[in-house]
Amino acid sequence: MCHPMLFPLPFTELDWLSNPSFCVGNLTSLSQQTEEVTALASEGSPLTRSPLKSELSDESDPSKTLTQISRKKKKEKKKKRKHQHRKKAKRRHEQSSSGGSESDTDSGKDRSSRSLKDTQKESEKPSQGSNAVAVAAAAASGHHSIWLEDIQTLTEVFRTDKKPDPANWEYKSLYRGDIARYKRKGDSCLGINPKKQCISWEGASAAKKQSHKHLERYFTKKSVGLMRTEGIAVCSNPEPPSSETVTFIPVKDSADVATPVATWLNPLGIYDQSTTQWLQGQGPPEQESKQPDSQQDRESAVLKAKVEEFNRKVRENPRDTQLWMAFVAFQDEVMRGPGLYALEEGEQEKHRKSLKLLLEKKLAVLERAIESNPSSVDLKLAKLQLCAEFWEPSALAKEWQKLLFLHPNNTGLWQRYLSFCQSQFGTFSVSKLHGLYGKCLSTLSAVKDGSILSHPVLPGTEEAMFALLLQQCHFLRQAGHAEKVISLFQAMVDFTFFKPDSVKELPTKVQVEFFEPFWDSSEPRVGEKGARGWRAWMHQQERGGWVLVNPDEDEEEPEEDDQEIKDKTLPKWQIWLAVERSRDQRHWRPWRPDKTKKQTEEDCEDPERQVLFDDIGQSLIRLSSPALQFQLIEAFLQFLGVPSGFLPPASCLYLAMDESSVFDSELYDEKPLTYFNPSFSGISCVGYMEQLGCPRWTKGHSREGEEFVHNVFHLVLPLFSGKHKSQLCLSWLRYEVAKVIWCLHTKKKRLKSQGKNCKKLAKNLLKEPENRNNFCLWKQYAHLEWLLGNIEDARKVFDTALSMAGSSERKDRELCELSLLYAELEMELSPDSRGATTGRAVHVLTRLTESSPYGPYTGQVVATQVLKARKAYEHALQDCLGQTCASDPASTESLDCLGSLVRCFMLFQYLTVGIDAAVQIYGQVFAKLKGSVLPEGPGPEDSTSPQSLSSVLEAITLMHTSLLRFHMNISVYPLAPLRETLSEALKLYPGNQVLWRAYVQIQNKSHSANKTRRFFNIVTRSAKHLEPWLFAIEAEKMRKRLVDSVQRVGGREVHATIPETGLTHRIRALFENAIRSDKGSQCPLLWRMYLNFLVSLGNKERSKGVFYKALQSCPWAKVLYMDAMEYFPDELQEILDLMTEKELRVRLPLEELDLLLED
Repeated sequence: MCHPMLFPLPFTELDWLSNPSFCVGNLTSLSQQTEEVTALASEGSPLTRSPLKSELSDESDPSKTLTQISRKKKKEKKKKRKHQHRKKAKRRHEQSSSGGSESDTDSGKDRSSRSLKDTQKESEKPSQGSNAVAVAAAAASGHHSIWLEDIQTLTEVFRTDKKPDPANWEYKSLYRGDIARYKRKGDSCLGINPKKQCISWEGASAAKKQSHKHLERYFTKKSVGLMRTEGIAVCSNPEPPSSETVTFIPVKDSADVATPVATWLNPLGIYDQSTTQWLQGQGPPEQESKQPDSQQDRESAVLKAKVEEFNRKVRENPRDTQLWMAFVAFQDEVMRGPGLYALEEGEQEKHRKSLKLLLEKKLAVLERAIESNPSSVDLKLAKLQLCAEFWEPSALAKEWQKLLFLHPNNTGLWQRYLSFCQSQFGTFSVSKLHGLYGKCLSTLSAVKDGSILSHPVLPGTEEAMFALLLQQCHFLRQAGHAEKVISLFQAMVDFTFFKPDSVKELPTKVQVEFFEPFWDSSEPRVGEKGARGWRAWMHQQERGGWVLVNPDEDEEEPEEDDQEIKDKTLPKWQIWLAVERSRDQRHWRPWRPDKTKKQTEEDCEDPERQVLFDDIGQSLIRLSSPALQFQLIEAFLQFLGVPSGFLPPASCLYLAMDESSVFDSELYDEKPLTYFNPSFSGISCVGYMEQLGCPRWTKGHSREGEEFVHNVFHLVLPLFSGKHKSQLCLSWLRYEVAKVIWCLHTKKKRLKSQGKNCKKLAKNLLKEPENRNNFCLWKQYAHLEWLLGNIEDARKVFDTALSMAGSSERKDRELCELSLLYAELEMELSPDSRGATTGRAVHVLTRLTESSPYGPYTGQVVATQVLKARKAYEHALQDCLGQTCASDPASTESLDCLGSLVRCFMLFQYLTVGIDAAVQIYGQVFAKLKGSVLPEGPGPEDSTSPQSLSSVLEAITLMHTSLLRFHMNISVYPLAPLRETLSEALKLYPGNQVLWRAYVQIQNKSHSANKTRRFFNIVTRSAKHLEPWLFAIEAEKMRKRLVDSVQRVGGREVHATIPETGLTHRIRALFENAIRSDKGSQCPLLWRMYLNFLVSLGNKERSKGVFYKALQSCPWAKVLYMDAMEYFPDELQEILDLMTEKELRVRLPLEELDLLLED
């Protein structure tokens, strides 16, 4: 044994040399062990105590033992590094582990403190060695290192260390390196009774991690992604149904499954068939391999098969444009489904969210389709609509122009192009678009005349041209240029009805050139006093000109009201709006110089009131169809505010809708059976630009305006005969009656004079020979007397009209309508008393079925007469239904007879039997005719126009709903039949505003809105009309007004009695969904309602955003600018500058307003 050293070594790396138990042995193995320890120490690994036991036998080999120790240490340190790397990765991903050992809690602190203590202990030990000579020699030579080769004798490698470790007392657990690693699964422990015993894992890392984890809400990005993922469909293998009745679902027992046969590959018989095949190196059968493993794989296979099918079909039929359009629509389904073409994981979600990728795929399909069908306009239109999502407006306009150059005879293409240009705010101006309309109509006129030889005339060109002309007129009216609208109609009436015979065979362009001198002359035009027409002017010019007649000196010229500003103390914006609206109402007629007063064009204060021939010349078209010629007069009267019953074509109906009269139901609520329907349909007339929400009454125009309307009637009535003339007379009388109704509700002081004028007109119309047997005029005259309160006079008029009818006219539609109105008025006179008034109504309906002449009411009707009348109604109804169903198409006479007869029979049954009998008649007719009516029928038409089967059923439905509402007003009756009737009817006629008003009103009485919302959701998804959206919004607004009125009493908040939340957001969502469609985005009424709703909420900034968004889609609507001035008074100058830039009609510039305020 060597003597120990008396001095410590300077480096702690060689402290192991001071151990006296080391002896000279296998120096090579010791040298290798020393190098490994030194390398590990240089890497910064902490020095730990050796886990080796001291009870080694003397026979053990020291070199082998040291080698084993070094290998164990290597393995332990590698495991530590891996364990630390895993823990860091877990912390980085914030994944809470289910558990760990208790010693993991203070790992870093324990490790560092132990390594320091061990180092200090070993450095403080006295240096004891057995090779004192070698060590002394090394020290004497000045070397800092001692080599093992210098130590000669080492007999013992290890010694027994009996000194205790104080760290076991200082720390609460053993060092974690001395404890085997494990992971705890759950919080329980094996071997304990969970009901009586439990373990509290204190300081566990899982609890700490869970405490720091924040719960994510449903709207976070991660949760939204989870909601978007499609669920896994649970499906089972279908089994053939057994004949025995099974009361439970059987569970397959393990004994039912066939046990595998023991083979040399499966000696124990525990492998299933797929495992055995895998061991043999075989795959599954072909049928099984083709079956997808998951629901997503099955969906991918189905979509892939559909794609292949579409590709095969378009290869075989490349000329089928409908197939190509279906292939384009199919791309939406492909992108919604699993990623067929995903290159990597996660790309499916990217594909699903990428709208641009979807558009590009559709565009690629359309380009392939256009290559195969270069002459298809539908495919090119679809491409333009698709490119509108990501092309610049200028590039898109160029593509439109190229397409129109190739297809100048396509009217549908022109209509879409004009709608596109009309909704482009950046390039929009009134003059530019007005010129485009003129170019469109002149080009189509040249095609129709045959001037453009390369393109033939397509069917329906004349009707489409007339629709485009009306669209242009509504555009000019909404832009404020009412003078141009009136001038265009004046020119069209002269150009259509008063054309000289010498120019009728010439092309349209040449006819327009001949018309220009007449327009530029001082000859009175349509609506002006003394107008004779273009033909008379041409004949007189050939004879030498007109002889000027001096006007009457006694005629007083109307004096204009110079006091335009009533109150100068009002804010500036209010004064501007009042004066602007006043001038709109008074100055809608074009200004012309009066030669008798020696006026010239320079005398006009506002040059915009003059209309030159260049403003209207290009828009003049030829109408050869008598039906279109009559519709031209109806449209002209509708623009003047006369309730002619004319509705614009479907292509421009929602473009023209700009006021809220569609929601007015005051007259309908008062008298549901005999209410007066002016049929405005949300379309205002010239001179009407009131704020949103004002009740729409036909109060007439100023004195000059009324003279203009009368002159138009006097000029156009001689142009027609028969039903057309009768309808014009009825429109004139309805116009006067509408003014009487306005006086009844607002200005009763004018009622006497207005009633006198109206009765005078009715008598003058009935005095004409062709109108003496006109039951429509008699009916309107009797209704007028009834409205004025002259009940006995009205009864005399009714009796006189009915007595004129002969026995052969008992099935006449107009006579049935007259009797029906008479009976309804008697019913509404005193609905509470079922006495004399009911007897009068039964008398009228009973005498309608008799062949004897009509006689006035003398007393109660005999029961036998009632029975005979019921039998007569039943036979007549069966005959009419038989004729209607037998003839295909049904004749107009049978349809007219059917509609009027069914309504009279329903009312007769209601008066004699009860409401259930009337409901039964309606159910019988509805079931008979429903199969012949297509869904989404036309809107309500005027009662005097030729009717189709759809309009007949629509009129019967209106009668049925009105009868139910009348009965509910006078007695107790459930609401369910009326609700069901309206629901069924609105699915057939989603554009009927009267039915929608009734539906919204009855549903508003219900506390729960779920049924209403579900119904609106169904109709808005399937219908192409805009009325469901409008009335869905109105229904929610009515509910919000009801809730606000309950919650806010006297301006203070109270507790809600109707728990309704989210109404504001629901209404806003309805508006946003409605304006996404093409019809909704270009409807001024919808934008006005949206802007008004946001302003009512008090959100000024969002309201401004919606206003400018509305201008992007409807930059021509002057009412939008005027609403914005009312809502944002501070932006008056900016809005006026915008109107001037877009060339909208501004009748009062701010400079003129300042001058008026100074005066």
